Amino acid sequence: MAITRSGPVTRNTSTVALGLAKILVGSSAANIANRDQILDENENSLGALNSTNFTSTIEYWRLLSGFPQLEDMTIPLSETAALECEFKELSLRNLALARGIDADEEGYPHSVDPGEGEGNDIELGAIKLPDYVRMEAIYTYPNQVDRMYIIFPRAQVTSSVELSFNATDNANVPITFEAKRGDSGMEGGDEAWDTAPLGRIYFGSIDVSP
Repeated sequence: MAITRSGPVTRNTSTVALGLAKILVGSSAANIANRDQILDENENSLGALNSTNFTSTIEYWRLLSGFPQLEDMTIPLSETAALECEFKELSLRNLALARGIDADEEGYPHSVDPGEGEGNDIELGAIKLPDYVRMEAIYTYPNQVDRMYIIFPRAQVTSSVELSFNATDNANVPITFEAKRGDSGMEGGDEAWDTAPLGRIYFGSIDVSP
């Protein structure tokens, strides 16, 4: 029988990505030695999201020669990694994180009620060096078994806070996590990240055994 299909056809349906990643944020210092996903999926979650976007940017230098010039080789000059997302839950904790504050260290809760003895305000005009936090992104494939993990062991939040309120829709607050060095050559780093200073991406699956 003649083949009637052409072009790029699906090889493995379980690898097709659809949906958003769950974003977890916690202490960098307390978890720096762990290369795997370690944060609590409920307690450390940003909650409902509108978007998640991972980028890894590499800048190259190119050697050209001759006339007309042709490329001879390419050398990588720098690498950065970042994860951008928009959260829907405008809680004290999430807003503090968006301002570069380690919300867990400062005691900001997952609500709009500060409670007794916890953080209850976000001070403006008092900008400082963003705290270092651990960011974990967990993407679960549509089969609800396979997962992709993105780990930034030592990240800083560098986004500007934008609260756009709408009469007929919820606010989506952008936040950007930039990966910083987490290897043992950096104060606050660990030898667990000597071969992957900015973090790592790895794949796994959920244990569905009874």
